[in-house]
Amino acid sequence: MHSDGGGGSGTDGSPGGDPGGLRGGGLLVVGDVVTDVVARHRGPLAPATDTPADIRTVPGGAGANAACWAARSGCADVRLLARVGQDSAAWHDLSLRRSGVRPLLITDADAPTATVISLVDTATAERTFLTDSGAVHRMSPADWSPDLLDGVAHLHLSGYLLFADPCRQLALTARESARSAGITVSLDPASTGFIGALGIEEFLALAEGIDVLLPNAAEAAFLTGLPEPADAAVKLSRRFPMVTVTLGAAGALVAVGGEVVARTAAPEVRALDSTGAGDAFTGGFLAARLRGAATAEAAEAGCRAGACAVGVVGGRPGAGRPPHASPRPQAG
Repeated sequence: MHSDGGGGSGTDGSPGGDPGGLRGGGLLVVGDVVTDVVARHRGPLAPATDTPADIRTVPGGAGANAACWAARSGCADVRLLARVGQDSAAWHDLSLRRSGVRPLLITDADAPTATVISLVDTATAERTFLTDSGAVHRMSPADWSPDLLDGVAHLHLSGYLLFADPCRQLALTARESARSAGITVSLDPASTGFIGALGIEEFLALAEGIDVLLPNAAEAAFLTGLPEPADAAVKLSRRFPMVTVTLGAAGALVAVGGEVVARTAAPEVRALDSTGAGDAFTGGFLAARLRGAATAEAAEAGCRAGACAVGVVGGRPGAGRPPHASPRPQAG
């Protein structure tokens, strides 16, 4: 489960306030933790026989990746609420802690940790996902408490939570808790495939009340029917206060109130694996906003994080060892 790459009027174009503005404080991410199996194949897939590939098992998940990149980008208080299986709970907990994230992991005795097989074409660094949602879709409102928002300035939701119950109800409960507390909320749409299965209008209705929507270009086009990213961003920004659209190697743009207010280029890098590039943008963007950065500056921070992400295999700033090889966290 992954995603690709001040007051007054200001550059956000919002009279009397910044619609995507975040005050200093903690970031709570509610989303998915995934065991990623990344297969980088060195040629076209050969049906019914072998295709040589470099294969690694790394920690991932759109929500977890975004949290790790937010911590890497300077956010000192990042928390992640997620559900994992007993099979790899200790490995994921340790990996998140090593990345500077406070894991709030619920261990599921009846379902494994979500697993994604990522097929990466080494010629283009583009990837295709095979997804087993595992414990992710077993998250429920029972996993939520308003106390989780203590000290939190912003809530980020992984869109994967909206695609099935009971985790959909958890996401809606968390969103309403945040809104009641005056805390801003962002959402990553996550997947055109899952949005299509759910229905575009149903997805948009579920996303109502979100302050910042963070689609990639394909998701923005799918949600609006408009192939040009700027047009799609403008249309979405008439429904959501702030919309960022990631454009892969072309960078990102931000729209507010029916107008593109920022465009930024991506640093030039040699791409190895685009897995998690959009999650990295999300983490970098939100971390910058939490420390008071203007929209354009935050978009630049997001693009820098995304550029770092495509230079490594997997979706995290640093990957741990596979679950079967991991040491257990020390007590205390």
